[in-house]
Amino acid sequence: MLIFLLRRLGVKAALVFVATSLAYLLASATLNPAQVYLGQSRQQSASSIRASLDAYNVNPEVPLYERYWRWLTGLFRGDLGFVFQTHDSIAEELVRRMGVSFRLLIIGTILAVLLGVLVGVVGAIRQYRPDDHATTILSFVLLSTPVFLLANALKYAGDAVNTAAGQVIVYADGEYHTDAAAGLLERAQHLALPTLAIILGPAGIAYFSRYQRNAMLDVLGSDFIQTARAKGLTRRKAFFRHGLRVALIPMATFFAFTFGLLLVGASFVERIFNWNGMGQWAVDSINNSDVNAIAAIAAVVAVLVMISSFLADVVYAILDPRVRSAGRAVAR
Repeated sequence: MLIFLLRRLGVKAALVFVATSLAYLLASATLNPAQVYLGQSRQQSASSIRASLDAYNVNPEVPLYERYWRWLTGLFRGDLGFVFQTHDSIAEELVRRMGVSFRLLIIGTILAVLLGVLVGVVGAIRQYRPDDHATTILSFVLLSTPVFLLANALKYAGDAVNTAAGQVIVYADGEYHTDAAAGLLERAQHLALPTLAIILGPAGIAYFSRYQRNAMLDVLGSDFIQTARAKGLTRRKAFFRHGLRVALIPMATFFAFTFGLLLVGASFVERIFNWNGMGQWAVDSINNSDVNAIAAIAAVVAVLVMISSFLADVVYAILDPRVRSAGRAVAR
């Protein structure tokens, strides 16, 4: 199994390098940060403007391959450049923004997956029962609702709850209300609505529950489940004792390749709830033609997808003995 995982990790690391390089090259070839900078620097001389563009490594007079090589060597040194508007270090800004976004994504994603799997399992076991029909209808409603519409509806619902309670129960703006040292309760109040938007969004609980339900139904109709039932086990016991592990295998891979959709949804959520995370930073960087920031964000997203995909491979290897057998065969 170790050989299998190491091979997969090597392939994913190569894909991260390719994806990050393509993101930088595409941004450099299509965006024009020099024009944005010139619009902000009308009082500077031509030589001063050229020096500033060289410092940001966005001078269009420099060939693209030279700019790419300078960016790549800086990347391996941990130097990601500077933010175009604020002149802050991209590495420092990236660490701060990741902390903001991860509070949304990690909590929202874990809850969405766990609740989605649970709803899918129950729906498969209780197929065509009233509760299964109810969750099916609700899932299709959530899947067809754009995340920006859902987030605004949650803001409206939060205001209604606060009005009805006569006090602030949840906040719908920002990460905290008073200062960076806000207490745990206050941060939870700010976190509630955007996290709920992640959970209920199109890439949330409804998405995972529909996929898990179909995977469960496939397993319930398989031959080994029928054999277990022929030996005297009930449908439910046969499934939980023999079929649950098999039914969870596709979900591990499915989650890894939908992680990018969660990041896209988080961009809208952060914008609407005024969370200064990576999603909002990505939108601002594109508007400002900040090539270095866009490349840094793309690199982080690629690494996160690689990590989630690798964890899916680990889960796959644990759940499926055929993977472990294949790994031992390769080792020999």
